[in-house]
Amino acid sequence: MMASFNVTINSLNLQQVKEMLWQPQAKWREFKWAVSLLLLTVLLYVVVYHSASLVPNFPASVAPVVAEKQEINNIDSIESEDMINLEGILKEASMKDKKTVIMTLMNQAWAEPNSTFDVFLESFRIGNGTSKLLPHIVVMCLDDKAYSRCLDVLPRRCILLRTAGVDFSGENRYMVGDYVKMMWRRIKFLGSLLKLGYNFLFTDMDTIWLRDPFPRLVADVDFQAACNLFFNGNFSDRQHNEVNGGFKFVTANHRTIKLYKYWYKSRLRFPGKHDQDVLNYIRSDQYINKIGLDMRFIDTVDVGSFCQPNWDITKVSVLHGNCCIGQSNKVKDLRQFLEDWTIFFCNGNRERSFRQPMNCRRSVGWRPPRKHKRRG
Repeated sequence: MMASFNVTINSLNLQQVKEMLWQPQAKWREFKWAVSLLLLTVLLYVVVYHSASLVPNFPASVAPVVAEKQEINNIDSIESEDMINLEGILKEASMKDKKTVIMTLMNQAWAEPNSTFDVFLESFRIGNGTSKLLPHIVVMCLDDKAYSRCLDVLPRRCILLRTAGVDFSGENRYMVGDYVKMMWRRIKFLGSLLKLGYNFLFTDMDTIWLRDPFPRLVADVDFQAACNLFFNGNFSDRQHNEVNGGFKFVTANHRTIKLYKYWYKSRLRFPGKHDQDVLNYIRSDQYINKIGLDMRFIDTVDVGSFCQPNWDITKVSVLHGNCCIGQSNKVKDLRQFLEDWTIFFCNGNRERSFRQPMNCRRSVGWRPPRKHKRRG
């Protein structure tokens, strides 16, 4: 009996010893698992963060290669059946002896009667030598209503573009809402025209054409663009002249095709920036130099904008109604410029000059830009 009791006690003591030994080991294993999990989480975070940071910051000396899944959502478009007729439209609209068209962009808000579209077309009709350019205009329409209005006014000169999940029909103010997506949609489509072998002069629709700008352009230059705010006097100075994306002439060749591809991909380096800003960031990149792109800037005397303090009515070809908030303000001031032009050119009053666009000036609290010293 005593022996059995001792065995039981010894067994109990042994079991307690085992439990005492097991508990620290279990806690230690739990601790190791927790530490391992924490380290794994930190490692994954570092890898993901590092990978994400690498995507937009590709070297400026090489063309970016970005996987399809890294594309911005909804930026790729689903074109209408009208895209099947694209080459036919371009062929009809192109100028004689050269595959050149005038491209512009429109949505429903701009297409409303007595709005931007009408002012734009009116300028071609009353400008000096600009009516002959009307047959060469092709309008990229961003929604069904803009497309319908375009067909009523310019049959066989309208292309309907759609972007999945994005509504471009409203007044997309500068950098507000879908404005940035709309600008990148434009860049991607224009790049496709170059692949088809068509040169284009792209103009924002909030411009008025008072003289034919083509004689002011230089033959055999890859990319010619209006200046933003000021021109420093050097047509080839990429460092100090800034591009205004609202007016540019692009010659179709392998260099400009590479430029547009690089430009479009470069939006990933500068998230949230629109096309004009990104082009000004990359215009002096090593890759642009590597492909041998010839870029030239257009004097603000020839292609001006509302951002300037004044204009020479005897010389200006195109005026861009930028530096303005609100379509109503813009349309009023563009019409005022057309009135001044009519009095100057059509009515023979050679003493007339342009009035200031005060509706637009008040909308942005405008101040005259600092004078920039012209170079050489």
